[in-house]
Amino acid sequence: MELDYNRIDPELLPLLDVFPPLEVSREGLAQVREVIAESRDVVKPDGLIEEVRSLITKDAEVPLYVYRKSHRANQPALLWIHGGGYVMGSPEDQRAIDFAYEGDITVVSVDYRLAPEHPFPAGVEDCYAGLVWCHDHAAELGIDSSRMAVGGQSAGGGLAAAVALLCRDRGGPELCFQLLEIPELDDRLDTPSMRAFTDTPMWNRPNAVWSWRHYLGPEASGEVSPYAAPARATDLAGLPAAYVSTMEYDPLRDEGILYALRLMQAGVSVELHSYAGTFHGSALQAGAGVSKRNAAEVLEVVRRRLVERRP
Repeated sequence: MELDYNRIDPELLPLLDVFPPLEVSREGLAQVREVIAESRDVVKPDGLIEEVRSLITKDAEVPLYVYRKSHRANQPALLWIHGGGYVMGSPEDQRAIDFAYEGDITVVSVDYRLAPEHPFPAGVEDCYAGLVWCHDHAAELGIDSSRMAVGGQSAGGGLAAAVALLCRDRGGPELCFQLLEIPELDDRLDTPSMRAFTDTPMWNRPNAVWSWRHYLGPEASGEVSPYAAPARATDLAGLPAAYVSTMEYDPLRDEGILYALRLMQAGVSVELHSYAGTFHGSALQAGAGVSKRNAAEVLEVVRRRLVERRP
């Protein structure tokens, strides 16, 4: 399906001149990583408190970026998982910084191992270990362990959903909320939006194919774990309340909507917002009206769920 660019919010179109079409095939991945790294422009407000901790697991050393606005005690905490198709991205993520400073909460951003060098389950195990570390160090960090959440964008949203499943199934730290922004959840690539959007900006079906191929690994065969692709989970009962966002011209749109619907059907409290005229990653055009609405809404949800503990 060829995308009609007249249907995209015109405020978002300048982004297409800044970011060339991504190609995350094995041959193109190094170049994409370089372009993303060079274009990353993170703004750290004056007064932001930042420190880098190190988590040692049996398999790796995982850096954790801790962001906060103050050292006050009993802060809510959000484990943040950056996006990047499981193959790129940085823990020094603007969303994590904004949540910490504007929401006045502790945010711990995980520098998890990336595919294809480290396929599943490396990334999700790093993220789960990061959450357990937050819980175990709650007193030292000034975290209220009864107000802990997990969140992420894109692949980070998929990893956040998987961490929520692991917490439930392993009897891990109890989460009060999961924030799933434009999540990448389903390796089967068979929703209408995934079949249709083959040439959409920033992310499209060919990239999704490569993303899952990298993440699941060349030796992947047989049944895919729901901790790799949460859309495959058969039971979503008992999971924490969720906010799910999707973008209209994003191949990931339908899997996010369907996952939100299944969460609701399982008795989980869910807020779902699909933003019109948008595409995957269009929030990078931060000055656009729809991006401002998205950022304000998500920040308000985080404050309500974590700071105020309201539904």
